[in-house]
Amino acid sequence: MQEQDDLITRAQAWLAEDPDPETAGELARLIEAGDTAELADRFRGTLQFGTAGLRGEIGAGPMRMNRSVVIRAAAGLAAYLKARGHAGGLVVVGYDARYKSADFARDTAAVMTGAGLRAAILPRPLPTPVLAYAIRHLGAVAGVEVTASHNPPRDNGYKVYLGDGSQIVSPADVEIAAEIARVDTLASVPRPESGWEELGDEVLEAYLARTDAVLTPGSPRSVRTVYTALHGVGKDVVMAAFARHGFPEPVLVAEQAEPDPAFPTVAFPNPEEPGAMDLSFAKAAETGPDIVIANDPDADRCAVAVPAGDGWRMLRGDEVGALLAAHLVGKGAQGVFAESIVSSSLLGRIAQAAGVGHEETLTGFKWIARVEGLRYGYEEALGYCVDPEGVRDKDGVTAALLVAELASELKEQGRTLTDLLDDLALAHGLHATDQLSVRVSDLSVIASAMAQLRAQPPVALAGLRVASAEDLAEGTQSLPPTDGLRYHLDGAHAARVIVRPSGTEPKLKCYLEVVVPVAGAADLAAARIRGQEVLDAIKKDLAAAAGI
Repeated sequence: MQEQDDLITRAQAWLAEDPDPETAGELARLIEAGDTAELADRFRGTLQFGTAGLRGEIGAGPMRMNRSVVIRAAAGLAAYLKARGHAGGLVVVGYDARYKSADFARDTAAVMTGAGLRAAILPRPLPTPVLAYAIRHLGAVAGVEVTASHNPPRDNGYKVYLGDGSQIVSPADVEIAAEIARVDTLASVPRPESGWEELGDEVLEAYLARTDAVLTPGSPRSVRTVYTALHGVGKDVVMAAFARHGFPEPVLVAEQAEPDPAFPTVAFPNPEEPGAMDLSFAKAAETGPDIVIANDPDADRCAVAVPAGDGWRMLRGDEVGALLAAHLVGKGAQGVFAESIVSSSLLGRIAQAAGVGHEETLTGFKWIARVEGLRYGYEEALGYCVDPEGVRDKDGVTAALLVAELASELKEQGRTLTDLLDDLALAHGLHATDQLSVRVSDLSVIASAMAQLRAQPPVALAGLRVASAEDLAEGTQSLPPTDGLRYHLDGAHAARVIVRPSGTEPKLKCYLEVVVPVAGAADLAAARIRGQEVLDAIKKDLAAAAGI
């Protein structure tokens, strides 16, 4: 009974200072109903601030995304910046079109202003890469993007960048979290009603002007495209970019063109999820384009689909990553080509053949963007950094432009993106990749699976011997510690498996790759079939080994 009384007392204290009538009303109803189970879930701790910032379901209480949590996060970030000599510095704030995003952005600007920093808000919901660009363009000491990217509709998030234009990494996340923990009451956080700058379109215009650097002057611009924004914020910027560079106007998937935080036409607003591209493929069947391009809701990811038989096939992120790398090599790009460890080893082979540098990093563009001498970076989750001097993060707009240029060049030659993928397989072997992804409602399932694999590592998967097993939590010579396991397999085929919990969603993710040698063009079809057979067998054996 004492526990329940304490829970109600904590909930009432939170309610007393909740600045949002909507979440305050929600919490008041839970208290009045005596719903201790729901209250216990919302007050079992606090939403943890990490290298992904904050992300979670919108609602009342410290374990949800709400204005109280955001105000505390902003106050912690402000204290962190001031402690490092940035008092009076500029913090630029962007936001997407999700529920509460505009409120969270305004709260952040108010807190920064109240703390003696300068704040500027982008003029409306815009792609995350516009915010990443604006930080360096405006000389800001930090940036905040309010977004939950491709998470479900009820989620929102809070992504923090420092003045170099890249996302925070450790130890900044721990140090900001410590400052957040020091925030006492919301009343102790000054929040003026005004004093920050509302930016106009000049930042967006500068971003669009910067996209000139992505394309080769005079390159072909003939590709016909169907485009979907998946109810996100990408449409206007993508359409403006394509028009600026003389590409044919993309045909829009009208049902998904405008921002809508309910994401009514998709189960999950992620191009990789089953069904998310169905309307795009229907529009493509109707209009007959050369390619289909999709952005996720905050337009930092780019998906590509190509004709396949009587329908359309989504290219894997690894395939697009290799295509863009080959295109950049063909344009004479110099510097380091980087990828996360869960992405295909094909990039390393392309880089080696071209005589350019190659590096692997931990998962996430917070790591990729920090590679010294970076010229191009990608990871398999549809993220591509094709202009690191402009945007030190993944950028679904400039990636779409580069895909369109490549497809146009191939079209002028009577070829397609699929033909170039065949060329790469003939040159470097067929690199077949897949993913075993398990979404859970109970996070302990993920912890149990990781514990089981650590306690009883598999000795073989799909009949291929596990030649090496690494616990990435211990770190390696080139990588800092992270919660993950990596297996290299050998036998009839070389293969690689990485298992890790997602950093942004309640998922266990297993990344699989098998390399099948290809003697000639006639062997490609059989190699693809064989590659998928091995991947399917690895999935089955790995699921059994992990108990999932």
